[in-house]
Parts: sequence; C-alpha cells; structure tokens
Amino acid sequence: MIRTIIIEDEKPAVRRLEKLLGLFADLQIVASLNSVDEAVAWFNINEHPQLIFSDIVLGDGLSFDIFDQVSTKAFIIYTTAFDQYTLKAFKLNSIDYLLKPIEQEDLAKAIEKYKSFLPEEGSVNSQEIRQIVKKERATLSRILVKIGYNLKVVSINEVSCFYSENKIVYLQTKERNFPTDFTLDELENVLEESKFFRVNRQFIISSDYIKNIHTSPNYKVDLAFQPDEEITVSRERVKDFKEWLAGN
Repeated sequence: MIRTIIIEDEKPAVRRLEKLLGLFADLQIVASLNSVDEAVAWFNINEHPQLIFSDIVLGDGLSFDIFDQVSTKAFIIYTTAFDQYTLKAFKLNSIDYLLKPIEQEDLAKAIEKYKSFLPEEGSVNSQEIRQIVKKERATLSRILVKIGYNLKVVSINEVSCFYSENKIVYLQTKERNFPTDFTLDELENVLEESKFFRVNRQFIISSDYIKNIHTSPNYKVDLAFQPDEEITVSRERVKDFKEWLAGN
C-alpha cells in the first residue's frame, strides 16, 4: 500500500480528494492535515508517507513553509486554484501540479506518474527524488495578478511579452500591463520554450504576437501590444533567436 497524506484546509476539498483517492485500491490515506503547524507537528512524531497531496495556500501560511522545517523523502503532488506558485513547487519534491477543481482523470495521471518513478522495491532516497524532480519541467498556463484589492487570472496565451522596469516585471496584454511577482530569470524556467524567448536582459517575448522583425543594422522586433520601447535582440542572443524562430 502507498501511504498517503492530504494537507488541505478546506473541508469540501478534503472530502472530494478523499473520495477520489478512495478509488485507488493501492493508496492508504493515513492522515489529513489542515495547517502548517499541524503538519510540522505530525511529521515530527509520525512515520513519513510515500506520497503527499498538498494545497499550497493554507490558513497559517504556505505549505512550502512545512518543508522548510521538515525534511521528507515523500513525493509531493501539489493542488491549488492558481498557477502562481508553480516555480517554487517544482523546486521541492513535487512531481505534479493539479489545478482545482481536481478531475479524476488528471488525478489518475498524476498517480501513474508517481508510480512510474518508483523502483521495484517501492522507495527512493532524497538524492534520487531531487534528480527525478529536476527532470520535470513546469510550465505556466496562467498567472495571478493583483489590481488594487482585486485579483485577476491572466492566461499565458494573452501575454505578448514580459518586461522589466524599475525592478518590477510586467506582463503585457491587449488590455493593459500588469505587475507580477516573478523575475525574468524565474519566468525563463517556467514558460514554454517554443513560445517564449528571452531576447535581452529586459524582455521575454511571445512568438504569437510578433508583427515584424527588422534585421538591419540590429535585430529589432515589433510586437502587438508591446510597451513603447523598441525591442532589440541582444547581439549574443541573435543566433539563438533565429534558431528559435526557425523552430516555431
């Protein structure tokens, strides 16, 4: 049996996940925990599970705070309503990332992925987990942005570019620009490589919104819905930029 715990502070979400996990005969739910403090206390006195299903935003903090305090060999499948924390999730022991409401088909695929990583004896050490997780590349599909006291979900497909200005990274859409909580370096690791390209230190652009490319005297790109500045491809990136264009 695969010993499993749930970390989730919303009771309806716990009940739904318990019901879905109950369909898998080889999974045994050994605990359901609803806060950072409760989870840390539980890990300190109990045998650790093999698999963890964890929401990210809990009532007393982020579930990442648990694993800053507790070292575990368990694999983690994160569950949340937003993509905002994908980057950090995949820096930990995460092998998958399920967006709420969780569908049975997506859950089944995540569990099969977990099983595919296990050796015959059914366990791996911490170093092996890190190597496995390192191979899993997370990609953002949407970003949560703040507008005053309101939150808005922006699909990556709506973004023409990301750019840095006064130490803040903005995303640009047809509607307007929005500040984000990412750096451009972080975004490079979680954006789909075939669609987004870092043309210089200030800009990451989307191939979907390229209107024109000037090649003389320097490579310069016109984008739909771009900021006022002219976007120039840095000299050291021109070769990679051309290869990226050829691959799209």
